[in-house]
Amino acid sequence: MWELERDPQLSSTFANLTIFDQAVDRRAFRKRMEQAIINVPRLGQRVLTSIAPWELPKWVDDPEVDLDHHLRWMDLGGQGSQRELYDLVATLSRQPFDRERPLWEFVTIEGLAGGRSAMLQRLHHTITDGEGGIVLSIEFLDFERQPVPRLRKGARDSSGSPKPLEEAAPGSSGSVPDLHEASKPWWSRASAPLVSVANGAASLPSRTADLAGAVRSAARQARVGHRRSPLWTERSLGRWFGTTTLNLEDVLAAAHLLGGSVNDFFIAGAADASGEIHRAAGKPVEQLRVSMPVSTRHDRSAGGNAFSPTQMLVPTGSMDPSDRMTQIHSIVATVRSERAIESMDTAAQAAAMLPPAAILRSGQHLAHSVDFVCSNVRAAPFDLFIGGALMQANYPIGPLAGTAFNLTTMSYHGWLFIGLAADPAAVSEPELLLEELDNAYERLFSAVGMNRQRPEFC
Repeated sequence: MWELERDPQLSSTFANLTIFDQAVDRRAFRKRMEQAIINVPRLGQRVLTSIAPWELPKWVDDPEVDLDHHLRWMDLGGQGSQRELYDLVATLSRQPFDRERPLWEFVTIEGLAGGRSAMLQRLHHTITDGEGGIVLSIEFLDFERQPVPRLRKGARDSSGSPKPLEEAAPGSSGSVPDLHEASKPWWSRASAPLVSVANGAASLPSRTADLAGAVRSAARQARVGHRRSPLWTERSLGRWFGTTTLNLEDVLAAAHLLGGSVNDFFIAGAADASGEIHRAAGKPVEQLRVSMPVSTRHDRSAGGNAFSPTQMLVPTGSMDPSDRMTQIHSIVATVRSERAIESMDTAAQAAAMLPPAAILRSGQHLAHSVDFVCSNVRAAPFDLFIGGALMQANYPIGPLAGTAFNLTTMSYHGWLFIGLAADPAAVSEPELLLEELDNAYERLFSAVGMNRQRPEFC
C-alpha cells in the first residue's frame, strides 16, 4: 500500500464520519487518545523508508507525537448544514498524510445545526483495515455519557488501590479490561460470520489434487479483467461524499425473504442503481466489475490488515429485483468460497518484495480493472459515546483506489449507515447516483411488500 501511493489516485486512506447529538468534550477525548497511543503502539509510530531500493519500509517509534497535529477542531458557526459538512469532509478526506508523522487524524467539527457535532476519523490502511479499526475504536469509546474512570490492569497507587486511567503510568502493561470485556459479546457476534468465512477458506493442502485445486482458485482470483462501464471512464483526485441509511431489522427481513443476506441486499442495490445511471445516459451495460474485500481476521487485534480484495461481475441490466438478488447471492457465495482467499495475504506479502515500480504498475493495472467498490463493516448494536456525546450516526468513507466510487456500509445500533465516496470526474452527477441508490433499495423492499423506514436523526 505504501508504494502504491506514488500514484495519488491509489491512496488507501479510509475514514469514518460520526454525527453526535452534542459537542464532544475536548479534554476528555484528548486524555482518552493520550492513553490510546500507549495501548495501540502503531498510533505512535511512523514509517521509515530507506534510500536503498532493496530495503522495505519499516515502522519506527515517533518520539514526539504531537496530539495537536492529530486531533484537530473546526467550527461551522452554529448553523452548518449537512451538505456543508459533507463537502468539508470530502475535502479533508482526500488530503494526504504527512509521511514524517503517524498516519492518522481525528477532526472534530462543531457548529452544526441543532447543536450537534461531528468527527472525521482518518487512518491510513497500513495501520489497520476496517474491521481492525472497529477494534481500535474501543480505546476511545464509552457505553455511557458520563462513564466512570477506566482502570488499567496492573496500575496501582501507593496504597495498593487501582489508579484511574488518567493516572496510570505511561508504558504500564495491560489494556482497558472493563470495556474490552464488555465488548466481547457484540464483537463476537459481529465478527463471527466473517471469521467463519476466513476459517472455511482452505490452506494449501498436501495432496496433489487438492493443491491443483487451490492453485486454480488462486489463478481465478488473480485474473484481472477490465472495466465494463462505458460511462465511468475518467479519473481524478476530486471527491464527493453523500450518505443514506437503512433500517437493519428491515433489511434482514427483506433479505431473508429474497433468499439472501444483508450483504447481498446491499450489493444488489448498488448494482441496480449503477445500471439505472447507465441506461439514463444512453449507455446500458449488463454487468459491471466490483471489488469486494473479504475479511480474513481471526482475532480481535486492532493492528495490521486482514482482508483479501476480490473481484466479481454483478448484473446491472434491467430485471426484477428478486432475480437480481438471487444472482448476486450466488455470485457472492462463489467468491467467498474461493479456497485461495486465505493464502492471498501471503501472496501480498511476497508481492511487497517486488521493486517499487513493479508494485505501482500492478496496483494501477488492478485499479483500471474495477468499476466500483462495495464493502460491509459491522459495529456495535447499542449506543456508544465519545467525550460525553452520543453517536447518532456513523458513516464509513472507503478509499476509491482508482475506481469510480466506493460504497461502504457500517451497521450501528439497528441501522445500516451507508457512505458513498465518488470521483466526480467519473460520476458526473453523484447526487443522482445517491438518488438511484435510494430508489433501488426501495424497489427491493417493495418486492417483498415492505416499506422503507428512515431515521429521525438524519
